[in-house]
Amino acid sequence: MDGGGLIFGLMGGRQQAVTAGTIGDDEEHPHVENEMMIDEEQPVLEAQTSKAVEELKSTVQYHIYLSSFFMQKRVTALRELRRLLSKSEFPPIEAALSAGAVPLLVQCLSFGSPDEQLLESAWCLTNIAAGKPEETKALLPALPLLIAHLGGLKKLSAEQCSWAIGNVAGEGEDLRNVLLSQGALPPLARMIFPDKGSTVRTAAWALSNLIKGPESKAAAQLVRVDGMVDAILRHLKKSDEEIATEIAWIVVYLSALSDIATSMLLKGGILQLLVERLATSNSLQLLIPVLRSLGNFVSVDPKAMLAILIGGKNTEDYVIGVLAKCLRSEHRVLKKEAAWVLSNIAAGSIEHKRMIHSTEAMPLLIGLLSTSPSPFDIRKEVAYVLGNVCVESAEGDTKPKIIQEQLVSIVSGGCLPGFINLVRSPDIEAARLGLQFIELVLRGMPNVEGSKIVEGEDGIDAMERFQFHENEELRVIANSLVDKYFGEDYGINE
Repeated sequence: MDGGGLIFGLMGGRQQAVTAGTIGDDEEHPHVENEMMIDEEQPVLEAQTSKAVEELKSTVQYHIYLSSFFMQKRVTALRELRRLLSKSEFPPIEAALSAGAVPLLVQCLSFGSPDEQLLESAWCLTNIAAGKPEETKALLPALPLLIAHLGGLKKLSAEQCSWAIGNVAGEGEDLRNVLLSQGALPPLARMIFPDKGSTVRTAAWALSNLIKGPESKAAAQLVRVDGMVDAILRHLKKSDEEIATEIAWIVVYLSALSDIATSMLLKGGILQLLVERLATSNSLQLLIPVLRSLGNFVSVDPKAMLAILIGGKNTEDYVIGVLAKCLRSEHRVLKKEAAWVLSNIAAGSIEHKRMIHSTEAMPLLIGLLSTSPSPFDIRKEVAYVLGNVCVESAEGDTKPKIIQEQLVSIVSGGCLPGFINLVRSPDIEAARLGLQFIELVLRGMPNVEGSKIVEGEDGIDAMERFQFHENEELRVIANSLVDKYFGEDYGINE
């Protein structure tokens, strides 16, 4: 999360790889053995893999014989290859590629092939796509057929193809661009239209990998697919948590990359749906993308969030109350994400700032900043919130106007030692946050009390460490504060 904007920053969207989903349910898969995978010696495993590819090659060579015997023999060979590729922590993908597996698997994906053959072929390719980058790139010849089967009527093989495409898309921008140029997005998008099922979940996961950027073209293309916005909103409102999790990751990337998508989703009422999920779910996997999406939307349209903040049924229904629940969580990542969303809300209007200041979130935030066991990254995120709550928005290099009542309240709550600890940290961004808050205290506390308060917390000593610091910006800020507020005349009246 990068700070910017106000004195204490407006955070932008962030990207994170999404973990691969699972393909189908065991009862839907006729040939999921659920066997215990036991690691074998790598050379033995590689030899077995080469042999399995050769066996598959022999069955493909006899494709002119369409007897059930040869077709079953081919499926058996595919299943053995898939089993070997799934068997080890270090699967023998290189051995399979060296033996010529990909061209054979492409042949087995040809239209008119039996369902079981299509499924096993796509499954083998999925496992290969999960390998090293150069191994994933070996799937390039298979991509057109994998994409073509997405729109097929064979549910399991289409789902497996979407999983393979998701693995390829997750490998990097170049492969995502290839998939997009070959038309992968529209059929993959249509796979999430049904109301439920593992196919929806897998396709949604693959879509989130496909649109994750950094270019915004795919996100803009996705939101223009007829019925897509309605499907996203419907799943967030009604679907189970597993599907909602993958849909929420799609929303993360849409809200981070596409203004068009952001506008369409906001008009559809997505903020209320995200808040409801945040209030009712205890799933860490779901709450993380929901929080990230909320932060992205708030940074784009604070007024929309304010309407929800004011229109809640009661305090616990407000966004701030729900975010406070996350701040109390035992999960470090939830605390950090909730603080990030609050920092975006606090960077908005005075109404936003007052709303945060008047709720249960405030003592929680001060406690997180001032308590040493709190992880450093959480304390830094909280510093953005508290700093933004104390100032009005400012443009350009103009110093922000201080909201004195809220500054006095926050300082009285005991947050200053936490900011001074940030000044002492080796992290440049955190030190800047600490110095900026000290400047607010020195400039904004009534009756010139700021100097005494900062001195009482050893703030002078913390600032003097920057007297000869290599970072010019921090050196100038610290030295200017010391000279202005603790110069030769400091304390003379006493």
